[in-house]
Amino acid sequence: MFATYLIGLREGLEAGLIVGILVAYLGKIGRRDLLARLWIGIGIAVAVSLGVGAILTWGPYALTFQAQEILGGTLSIVAVAMVTWMIFWMGSHGATLSKELRSQVDAAVDRSWFAIVLLGALSVGREGVETALFVWANVAGGDEPVLATIGAVLGILTAIAISYGISKGLVRFNLSLFFTWTGVFLVFVAAGVLAYGIGDLQEASVIPGWGAPAYSLTSVVQPGGVLDVVLGGIFNFTPEPTWAQVIGWVLYVVIVLSLYLGMLQRRSRAHARAVAPQAPVGPADPAASVESSTQIRSTP
Repeated sequence: MFATYLIGLREGLEAGLIVGILVAYLGKIGRRDLLARLWIGIGIAVAVSLGVGAILTWGPYALTFQAQEILGGTLSIVAVAMVTWMIFWMGSHGATLSKELRSQVDAAVDRSWFAIVLLGALSVGREGVETALFVWANVAGGDEPVLATIGAVLGILTAIAISYGISKGLVRFNLSLFFTWTGVFLVFVAAGVLAYGIGDLQEASVIPGWGAPAYSLTSVVQPGGVLDVVLGGIFNFTPEPTWAQVIGWVLYVVIVLSLYLGMLQRRSRAHARAVAPQAPVGPADPAASVESSTQIRSTP
């Protein structure tokens, strides 16, 4: 439940920030008449996300066991790929997110009336589909479906409340620190989903090695015990993984975490150089101060 809550919270905050930037910019340029179209696009994104979740939940029941395992393993790997991309994308584009979205709005305003609808649908739909797919993959890995769904919904509701508070100036929230550390946490969650997906493919005989565990931790983590339930629900932990699952988990964590921490280090150095004391070259620009306040800070 905690893992799905965090997924819902993180993705919800990303979507909330995007919506807030789009709405604020349309108001700034005096095109509030386009807000209805934007909300239509956002509504389409929400409907598509719910549809994806419904298909993932009930669609596989008509398939054979082997087909279900192949589908589950494949979608788990796709979910890992999407959340990995999301972690790196937010880490590298967070500081320029506001500028990029405003450029997209400017381009959409000059096009057909449907461009704003499409912008809203694509901007928010990506977050929604990622949430649906990754929550499903986490639930399929052994988390209690009802609790996992409640966790995701609570996370999204929390994100909505925080996003509203930020837009109204009621909440001060270190978004950079939040996205940085949740990124690290989600690397380990995604590694567990990857291991689960590999296990599904092994059960379907797509990958060999099922039924031959690399080691057993059942003496420490008893199956069905509290620790097993907690670790399984958050990290898709299994006390008797196969060698393919162990290798996949280790390689993913080592490679992705190293790249992610390296990116954070380079970003921190670039920020330090950017804010280094410089000789004043003229009067302060008030517009620049307002501009910087709408962006996500790029360092923790």
